[in-house]
Amino acid sequence: MFDWTAMLAQVDPRSATPLYAQIAARLRVAVASAELRPGDPLPSVRQLATRLRINPATVVQAYRELETEGFAEMRQGAGTFVREVASDRRSRERARQARRLVRELIAEAGKLGLSTNDLLEAIQDELGAKTA
Repeated sequence: MFDWTAMLAQVDPRSATPLYAQIAARLRVAVASAELRPGDPLPSVRQLATRLRINPATVVQAYRELETEGFAEMRQGAGTFVREVASDRRSRERARQARRLVRELIAEAGKLGLSTNDLLEAIQDELGAKTA
């Protein structure tokens, strides 16, 4: 089952990225990684807006973006549901999100004055720790 609490924790109102885009991005990742499966219901607009303490129009905008991209389907009177997404599309989305994470990592490393070698060494150390 999808962890909505973790998803909500990743939405940052102080971010330069609009809230609707953050919500849509997190849900895209959940679909691409199969955390959310075809037919799974998304929270109602009102539920998600209340949980995030945001305007319901922001949630509608996120859901519409997901619908336009083929990740979700809005059914009048029934709610919003995850659509079937082809495996190659899920793979492309995972790769896109990986690139986004790398860009964020590089930006944060730059703020800290870390070099590429520092980053690569830290990544290799972490990967080694995970396999040990």
